[in-house]
Order: sequence, then C-alpha cells, then structure tokens
Amino acid sequence: MGGGGFQQKLALVFLLVAMATTMVQGQGIRVGFYSRTCPRAESIVRSTVQSHFQANPKIAPGLLRMHFHDCFVHGCDASILIDGPNTEKTAPPNLLLRGYEVIDDAKTRLEAACPGVVSCADILALAARDSVVLTSGRSWQVPTGRRDGRVSLASDTSNLPGFMESIDSQKQKFAAFGLNTQDLVALVGGHTIGTSACQVFRYRLYNFTGNGPDPTIDSTFVSQLQSLCPENGDASRRVDLDTGSGNRFDTSFFTNLRNGRGILESDQKLWTDATTRPIVQQFLGVRGLQALNFNVEFGRSMVKMSNIGVKTGTEGEIRRVCSAINQ
Repeated sequence: MGGGGFQQKLALVFLLVAMATTMVQGQGIRVGFYSRTCPRAESIVRSTVQSHFQANPKIAPGLLRMHFHDCFVHGCDASILIDGPNTEKTAPPNLLLRGYEVIDDAKTRLEAACPGVVSCADILALAARDSVVLTSGRSWQVPTGRRDGRVSLASDTSNLPGFMESIDSQKQKFAAFGLNTQDLVALVGGHTIGTSACQVFRYRLYNFTGNGPDPTIDSTFVSQLQSLCPENGDASRRVDLDTGSGNRFDTSFFTNLRNGRGILESDQKLWTDATTRPIVQQFLGVRGLQALNFNVEFGRSMVKMSNIGVKTGTEGEIRRVCSAINQ
C-alpha cells in the first residue's frame, strides 16, 4: 500500500515535470517548431535563398548581415524589415544592407503553403544559415518559433557595433546580449563573405594619422587598396572584406587579419587587441593553443545570437507581409 502510494506520487511528479518542460518548450524557440504546422517551412526558405543566390551570390552575405543587424536591435524579431520613414532600415548602419527581396519572396511562398504560420523573424534566421551553407560553410540546426515585433525605430540602432569601434566597446555591446568574447570573434568572422563600400574604410588609407595610412595595414596592401579606392574616387565601389576569398566561408579572413589585411578598422583590431588575438589564433590553429573549429563555433554563436530578445507565445505577431506591421 505504502509502496503503491509512493509510486503514484512519483508518477505524478514525473508527469508534472513533463508538463512543465512541455510548457517551457512551447513558450520558447526550438528546432523543428514548424514540423506539424508547416513541415516544408525550412525547405521553402532554403530553395528560395538558393534560387536568388544562383542569380546573385552577393545576397548571401547580405542575408547574414541582416539577421545580425536585426538581432542587435529589439532582439531577433524582424524589426529590420519594416518599411517606413524612420524605421531601422533608414538608419545609417543599415543603408547598405541587401537581400530584402529574398525574405519577401520566401514569405510569399510560405503564406501560400501555410498562411499566417511562419514568422519573418524565423525566415531571417533560416536564410542566414542557408547563406553560409551556400558559400561552403557548415550547416547548423536553427531553433524556430520566434514571433515578429511591431516596433522599428532608426534611433534604436545605436546598439549595432560600428566599423571604427574599439574592442572594449564591441565586447560591452555583445556582453549586454549574453555573448562572450569568443562569440564576438566568431560572429565578426562572418565577414569572411561579403564586401564593404570604399566610403566605409577609405579614411584608413590616406590621412588616418594626419600624415599617412593606418599603420596596422600591411604597407604593400595599402597601395592595393588605394588603387581600388582612390582618395577622390567612387565612394560606392565595393571591396571584398576577405581579400582573395570573399565568396567562400572559410578562415582566410583571420589569416588576412594576421597579415595586416583587414579591411575594416574594427575587424583589424581583433588581431591588435590582446584579448581577442588569441581567439583568432585558435581559429587559425596556431601551435601551442587549443584549436577551435571556426565553422562549428560560428554555428554555435549564431544560435546564441538568434536567441536574443525573441518574442514567443502571445508576444508580437506573425506578419502577413514582412515589410509591414499587421493592421
């Protein structure tokens, strides 16, 4: 009798724990969130990104940056996608982002397959992963179940790290979202794909110190960059952030930093700063340090980042059109 009662109590405890776990999972994001409600969700996003990538490979780094820029403002809630006179899209750090049409296309296809089910925020997270894979990076499982935010203000984009920012300032911004120094180095390593406009870094090539170029740039590389970005030339001309490998997701970005060939000042500081340099060296497999697999760590850091400020359950909404809040 006593044993039976104990077993019943134990069974009840296990049931309550299981129910609590289910409730927590239901309120959060998880891998396979749409497995029942929209089983083809991930494949629809993947095929959409792939078709656009085949027409224009430059959309891959654009989609990766867009997810990053979204998560650092109001969390990963697709607020970057909303149109309007003073929305995040219009802020200086976001003016050169590209790939909005890919998200819109994926949303249109998803609405046809499963109306009102898949959020724009999840499309962004999936598209970022698919973009890395298409540029020869390694895949990772993307937790889904985010809902879309209803606020997008250009004035809120100050959280985004800038291209002139110190490592200490970058670390503070990342730490505010639960991201550590290794996450910082890994995520900035996403610059292994993509380009920058001359206007963003040209100041480093001519009068950085008042009488010459940034001394952290390799001297032979300075002349190469000056030929690509003349002092009074086309400011919109774009240059690979990872010289020699701008279309492939690999570790050559870190090799370039080691060789003084970082394009952005904030990128090159990953090598010159004593706190981030060892992590760069670990990604490069420098002897004497514990090696880190960049592809693996990048995926882990992306999952951490994609958890920033997510809206779930009854928070936010599922936008019908990614560029507009539901009316």
